[in-house]
Amino acid sequence: MNAPLVHPPTADAVPSSEGVTPVMAQFLAAKASQPDAIVFFRMGDFYELFFKDAEIASAALGITLTKRGKHQGQDIPMAGVPVHALDGYLARLIRQGFKAAICEQMEAPAEARKRGSKAIVHRDIVRVVTPGTLTEDSLLDARGANRLAAVSVRKGRAAVAVVELSAGSVDAVACSLEDLGATLASFRPSEVLVPDRLFSDESTKSALEGCGGVVQALPQALAEPVGARSRVERLYGVASLDGFGAFEEAEVSALGLIAAWLETTQAGKIPALSPPRRSGDSGFLAIDPATRLSLEIDRTQRGEREGSLLACIDRTVTSGGARALAERIARPLRDPAAINHGLDAVEWLLERRDLRRDLRDGLRASSDVARAVSRLVLGRGGPRDLAAIRTGLSVAEGIAGLFPPAGDPLTGPPARIVAALDQLTLSPDLGRLLVDLAGGLVAEPPHLARDGGFVSAGYRPELEEARRLRDDSRRVVADLEARAVAEAGVPFKVRHNAVLGYFLETSAKAAEPLLRPSGDSPFIHRQTLANQVRFTTVELSELDAKISQAGHRALAIEGETFEAWRATVQSLARPLQAVAEALAELDAHSALAEWAEEVGAVRPAVDDTACFEVTAGRHPVVEAAVKAQGDPYTPNDCRLDGSGAACARLSIVTGPNMAGKSTFLRQNALLVVLAQAGAFVPARAMRLGVVDRLFSRVGAGDDLARGRSTFMTEMVETAAILTQATDRSFVVLDEIGRGTATYDGLAIAWAVAEALHDHNRARTLFATHYHELAGLETRLAHVCNLSMAAREWNGDLVFLHEARPGAADRSYGVQVAKLAGVPAAVVARAREVLDRLEGEKSAAISLDDLPLFAMAEPVAPPPPSALKEALSAIEPDSLSPREALEALYRLKAIKG
Repeated sequence: MNAPLVHPPTADAVPSSEGVTPVMAQFLAAKASQPDAIVFFRMGDFYELFFKDAEIASAALGITLTKRGKHQGQDIPMAGVPVHALDGYLARLIRQGFKAAICEQMEAPAEARKRGSKAIVHRDIVRVVTPGTLTEDSLLDARGANRLAAVSVRKGRAAVAVVELSAGSVDAVACSLEDLGATLASFRPSEVLVPDRLFSDESTKSALEGCGGVVQALPQALAEPVGARSRVERLYGVASLDGFGAFEEAEVSALGLIAAWLETTQAGKIPALSPPRRSGDSGFLAIDPATRLSLEIDRTQRGEREGSLLACIDRTVTSGGARALAERIARPLRDPAAINHGLDAVEWLLERRDLRRDLRDGLRASSDVARAVSRLVLGRGGPRDLAAIRTGLSVAEGIAGLFPPAGDPLTGPPARIVAALDQLTLSPDLGRLLVDLAGGLVAEPPHLARDGGFVSAGYRPELEEARRLRDDSRRVVADLEARAVAEAGVPFKVRHNAVLGYFLETSAKAAEPLLRPSGDSPFIHRQTLANQVRFTTVELSELDAKISQAGHRALAIEGETFEAWRATVQSLARPLQAVAEALAELDAHSALAEWAEEVGAVRPAVDDTACFEVTAGRHPVVEAAVKAQGDPYTPNDCRLDGSGAACARLSIVTGPNMAGKSTFLRQNALLVVLAQAGAFVPARAMRLGVVDRLFSRVGAGDDLARGRSTFMTEMVETAAILTQATDRSFVVLDEIGRGTATYDGLAIAWAVAEALHDHNRARTLFATHYHELAGLETRLAHVCNLSMAAREWNGDLVFLHEARPGAADRSYGVQVAKLAGVPAAVVARAREVLDRLEGEKSAAISLDDLPLFAMAEPVAPPPPSALKEALSAIEPDSLSPREALEALYRLKAIKG
């Protein structure tokens, strides 16, 4: 799916504020500050929207469009949503790619009235909500990351900066321009920030179209390295970024875009962010968007999580662990040592079933500490987020005690688990916070701090005094009501509202004796309604003041307590995030061990060779589906060697449709993903020389949005493979050339196979129905044939789903048509035509006689001209006007 693009609006998008009411002028000022966002303007218990915002929201949300007042002689469109329902409406808007600005009342109406009877409540934008900056649980997928990414290109190098605001993690990846699409797709961002200049570059546009997120175009000036560095330093509160690492210019530029966007959307609030993690393009297995879609790694081709590899293996018990596992599967490693460290952790937990069970039981009681910390730091959290931190710290203490000491290198935990346990060891400050929350926060606190009732009894003496006065006074009110009834002989009820405070209420008929003039009556008439009459007494008025003061005092003390806890969390944000990361890490390791035991997966041997050896490998997703139906799964072997020393580097896979060719290809590609993600693999044994790039072109369809046919889409993806695959890559190709004429398709398939074998030298599985390609086994040094076995039995075709050495003798297309339910008459006619064509086959020209199948030597490109080289060396965005003029003179002086 192509990513939607959001352009900055024009200046005339905001209506004029001339001749409008003070409240409308306030709205228009808020709208002018965020002209490209839908402004939710708080008015009491509703958020109201006006003008074009109301029309857009009405159409997008299905809410009623009405009108209020006039502007320049025209009705003002208006729509509104209740305050308590805001999150649900925001979620729907954000999913459709809109931005929303929340304009809140910054004071109570009573405070505004102190400035005069005509004063209006002060309002201001407190936040801009965009797809990549969500933090609320109600707007997020608990088991999926929500990332904001930024892209920059400087001096021929690309960079992607990524922040997950809800958890505080930041990544910076420098890469080549060719790898930009794969790098961006590995993060699955919800929103991507891009300097507007890059939209003129075709390769960048292609990378953005494959990322899947909403694309926000920002001014190029925000990507200039000097200003970008200054914004990032301000974001982290440091004088220099050198302490975080030696960033490339493109990385600084991308991080600067992130910082600028956070300054805009968070209205001055500084989020709790970890230092940027730097990982170059050599740190992770490169998987381009087309390959991710083809292999259904974390989403199926329908865009659903269910049915993907990730959903199949996910046995995590916490939301943080689910996100950590998803990141591993989305970004497998390339360093054998790092991969084996992860495998060590999984193997150690797999061998200790009882410990793993206790660990997972402990983790189940945990909470999402990372997101709770983020909300509290940004001022959006509440008492329940404090409870989540208390739970997380308590679980961390308990889990740390489950593991044996790390002293014995033979039986103690491996390095990855030891590192996680070190993070779970609470510092004195975290220990004090846990004690404080355990003693001061009630077991089940309310959602909002303003509601009160979340501080435990006895935690603060002054709070207990205020509560006692409030609660005792309420009992006195009940006593006063009883005495008033007895004294007046009238059925009084004590009521309360914001205008009158406490008052005595009775029916109009019962109140008649009290309304007669009487000098000694203690009951003072306050208000007469249609059916009720209201009275007060001196005692009740005094009690009203005491109760009001005590209630306000109790809420104020609880508010102070909450802010003190929130400030402590803010000061300890980084160690709290480290605890959250450690819990997630342990959950991911134990989940992989649990899945490995469940399906009988084994540890792969991962090294730095060019081999690929799988014994009895199985497709994890297909196997799960087959077993759910009660059927067995047929495993298959596969051997490839990039060097060609031990076996072929390219296998031609033939066989009928539905025999399992595509499953066999995807199966082996997914085993690469699992192994390099640090997971065990469903096989009897596996040895893998690390892969640098993974390519899969299995199945294709029209790309109508970009005007491409099936064949054109296939050729674009094939071209990317041929230009990017190396001798460390792993390639699976299915039915190359099938979308065009027979001889054209055969010629293309033959030439692609030769190029992969001779020039790219990548480990390749090449499935085809062109049986002529089987001849490559005798023509090329490192090619072998495999076929998916099938047998005819009593006129029917039986698929054995076995990959066997040798080429298939036929395609069985007519038999497959019969299985698919093609009418018998059509099948019979197809057999007649096939028999005739096969009878004439001897007249076909031998492929050996066709010169077009000889691999042509590539034509060397002409050397670049001096003018072109000089022009390529110029970086226009970094030139001053004088330098640009001098560069122009130099270009004019070049000859030829």
